[in-house]
Amino acid sequence: MCGVVAIVSRNGPVAEGCLERGIASLNHRGPDGRGSWYSKDRTVALGHTRLSVIDLETGAQPIPNETNKFHIVVNGEFYDFERQRRELESRGHRFRTRSDSEIALHLFEEYGAGAVDHLRGEFAFVLWDENKKALYAFRDRYGVKPLYYSIHHETLYIASEIKALIALGVPAIWDFESVYLGNGLRGADRTPFKGISALEPGHFLRFDEHGLHLQQYWDIDYPVPGAEVQPVPEDVLVRRLRTELEESVRLRLRADVPVACYLSGGLDSSAVLGLAARISNRPVKTFTLRFSEEVYDESDVAANAADFTNADHHEHLVDCRDLADSFADYVYQAETHATNAHGIAKFQLSRVVRDAGIKVVLTGEGADETLFGYPQFRQDLWLHGQGNASHHQRQMQVQQLMNDNVVSKGLLLADGPITSSARLDSELGFTPSWLHVHLSRLASKSFPLNYGLLSEATSADPVGPLLSQVDIREKLACRGVVEQSAYLWAKSMLPNYILSVLGDRSEMAHSVEGRVPFLDHKVGEFLNSVPVDLKIRDGVEKYLLRQAVQDLVTPRVLNRQKHPFLSPPVDLFNGSGFSDLAQDSLRSETAKSVPVLDQKAILKLADQLSAASRQQCRSLEPETLFAMSLIFMHQRFGFSSQI
Repeated sequence: MCGVVAIVSRNGPVAEGCLERGIASLNHRGPDGRGSWYSKDRTVALGHTRLSVIDLETGAQPIPNETNKFHIVVNGEFYDFERQRRELESRGHRFRTRSDSEIALHLFEEYGAGAVDHLRGEFAFVLWDENKKALYAFRDRYGVKPLYYSIHHETLYIASEIKALIALGVPAIWDFESVYLGNGLRGADRTPFKGISALEPGHFLRFDEHGLHLQQYWDIDYPVPGAEVQPVPEDVLVRRLRTELEESVRLRLRADVPVACYLSGGLDSSAVLGLAARISNRPVKTFTLRFSEEVYDESDVAANAADFTNADHHEHLVDCRDLADSFADYVYQAETHATNAHGIAKFQLSRVVRDAGIKVVLTGEGADETLFGYPQFRQDLWLHGQGNASHHQRQMQVQQLMNDNVVSKGLLLADGPITSSARLDSELGFTPSWLHVHLSRLASKSFPLNYGLLSEATSADPVGPLLSQVDIREKLACRGVVEQSAYLWAKSMLPNYILSVLGDRSEMAHSVEGRVPFLDHKVGEFLNSVPVDLKIRDGVEKYLLRQAVQDLVTPRVLNRQKHPFLSPPVDLFNGSGFSDLAQDSLRSETAKSVPVLDQKAILKLADQLSAASRQQCRSLEPETLFAMSLIFMHQRFGFSSQI
């Protein structure tokens, strides 16, 4: 993967040194090379930082086409590019490099913006069309790779990360509504930074003399119940999934550097490892995290899975002191808040991978979205989707789900008083369980936010920003409750958090490229067509996957329930390393200047922590990490003290 930067100025030439500052801020995304290009009048500029993975010698960017009328910068990977290259060469296209990135340039010559329909992979790229005096930016279908933009003083700025936009001169101003709503409710186009937007997954933008235009080119599309085609036998679907996954993993093993696997004790990463081990001609390197608390630790299961596949296995023990030392750097890379330390742990694991000389890892992210693996989807099914079950039976099923998923309570599963959305109840007939969690947090006002800003800075409808991205009639109406819940999750938590905080940001902070076989769009499109009862059967999630990979994983993995990747609560008890960091940050001068935080509530939180028992400190972890995140973000990004 790499880092991309683009500028289109309507106020004369791009200022001297501006592009270079943006490129420098993304050095961690591409330490192997830097490149830049300016239009003749210097009103358009493209920049690139390169992580060499394919074509180590000639793949420098930006890349021009044969006539120098098109220039492109790419972050990501395009799979099956050799075949497409041969086809393009047969049509007369001449390539300057041997990299996969260049195929997008020549496909654009052939198809214009429709080129993206021919691309398979994880990507975000920007292209300047000199003939039309237009800039195009594209983001992959699920949002694996990030891309942000802002128009400031009549100039369009685009970059892989927000920090690059700040380096280019876009001011850092808090967006209180986005902070208040959090990653689950703000929608995939919003960020905590006012005036800085994320390009939504499956979208592209065009910027020309007529201004900025956004267009969707792909979306998740679940079938309408009753409108399915002729039912397909289960064994046929099992074989189809195995074939699709094998191809997806095989394509993602293509690299000119070694490829490793992140491995938990879960089915998803174990399945990816099993397939990779079958395809690879050498033992696959695997990396996993180890926690000291048994309920969170999966290292023993992961070690068994690694041994089963003859993998070259490596473990990293997460230490609370290390978490404290990494916290500020992690928040700067994540560009959003934390409420659990799992992102910091993943950040550390990626550093271990980099230090081992690995640039590319395969991960299991996305399986829970495409196969409905999260426990909240079963909660929705038990509460709202079981046609003949009695109320008592539903409640018993939900209670069993709670008992089996203790670490998910209050994070993925609604627990305690339920807060619904009147709008969702009206338009969908229910409020998805995972949204209950986020709505309950808003209703409790438990976080130390400046709630005095609510009326002037936020919408009266907390689900409004999320639903503004959704065509309810086309995409949600008449679908099953699990599909509706999963679709909304994919429009917020998947790109905002799972693929960002636990994916790209933690990985690319240390120049490690993550590849996600389960989010290959061909795999996703196939699984979107599969009935729910082949994903959740008799209370067991990811049934179809279990059938498809049962020879690739250990029985222990095959028979386990979903175990979410969460870190044990950090030690905030008085005198610990993390406690010292918390007290120092909450009582700092910086904390006093963060306008989205309530100063009295911050000091009250600090006092509570200093007098609380270890168990009480644990219950305060989400609020503490949230506040600390905003304080370090305010400091590192140079936020304005005004809203």
